[in-house]
Amino acid sequence: MNVPFVDLGRLPAERDAAVRDAVLRVLDHRRFILGPEVLGFERAMADRVDGAHVIGVSSGTDALLLALMALDVGPGDRIVTTPFSFFATAGVVARLGARPVFVDIEPRSFGLDASGLADVERTDVKAIIPVHLFGDVIDLDPIAAWAGPGVAVLEDAAQAIGAVDVRDRVAGTIGAMGTFSFFPTKNLGACGDAGMVVTRDDGLAARLRRLRGHGQTEKYLHAEIGGNFRLDAMQAAALAASLPWLDELQRARRRNAERYLDAMTARGLGERVVLPRLHERHTAHQFVVRVPGGRRDDVLAGLRECGIGAAVYYPHPFHLQPCFAYLGYGAGDFPEAERAAQEVLALPIFPGLTEPEQTAVVAALDALV
Repeated sequence: MNVPFVDLGRLPAERDAAVRDAVLRVLDHRRFILGPEVLGFERAMADRVDGAHVIGVSSGTDALLLALMALDVGPGDRIVTTPFSFFATAGVVARLGARPVFVDIEPRSFGLDASGLADVERTDVKAIIPVHLFGDVIDLDPIAAWAGPGVAVLEDAAQAIGAVDVRDRVAGTIGAMGTFSFFPTKNLGACGDAGMVVTRDDGLAARLRRLRGHGQTEKYLHAEIGGNFRLDAMQAAALAASLPWLDELQRARRRNAERYLDAMTARGLGERVVLPRLHERHTAHQFVVRVPGGRRDDVLAGLRECGIGAAVYYPHPFHLQPCFAYLGYGAGDFPEAERAAQEVLALPIFPGLTEPEQTAVVAALDALV
């Protein structure tokens, strides 16, 4: 049986019809830049992030970039973050002329290990970017305690829409700012690139809105230099139309994840691969197992030969990327991130995945490991 890694064509037909109607309304009224769709989406999403300010932007990458700009990050600044994430987390730091400083990850959550912060020199550190990966929320309290009042905590919550921590705090609202991505394959996906920044700080919210439109305070009057980071009205319309289905789609992902865990446990796969922790707050953006012993790539190739979609998030930690060689890190500096990059394997988890398809995935994995 061929099983795709993701199939956006299986989203609910009613959701697709609502998105189509919303986009057509924008085509009819032709207010393509900001306007009522963007404002409507921001207001609707504010209800989902515990009343925080929501600033819609052009992508998850631009959300990170804009947030750092709002903190005046630039040359001479040092930004602490993880070496194990999507490239944008560290890429935006370098784009602003600041220097990424990496701290190894905790192997179960894949999040930044707060115990490693004790070894970080605080001089010129302006912000820290912890990342919530795969639908989980890491414990930010020890990170915030280390940061104190002088270092801003910027949550990369691109994969954690709708997730809450053990204290029922919404991902992205715990630090000074949080950033999200609405890439089409995310739990809440646009019809292209889109993102948002959230914050509880009124002053930061006002500055984020100004910076996303070239620092403009009124037409052709610019208080500062920003960029063009506006959320497209069509994407905002699509997202607002999709939002009522988010909870249903999250539940479908959870059911799929729980079904995997039950089936894998029954086959004894937990003795051969490391199964993900799936606590009640996890939104199951990805279902990631770890294949130890240097066998991950062979298992990945075997799954694909069987017609099973699978992917690796992420095969190269930042400190070993050629573009970051100038930072002076080397192999062995962050062993948990390096081990994760060699072991992680993401399996299909999308809404619409069928039980027979999951059975085929588990059977293939069982045969290969």
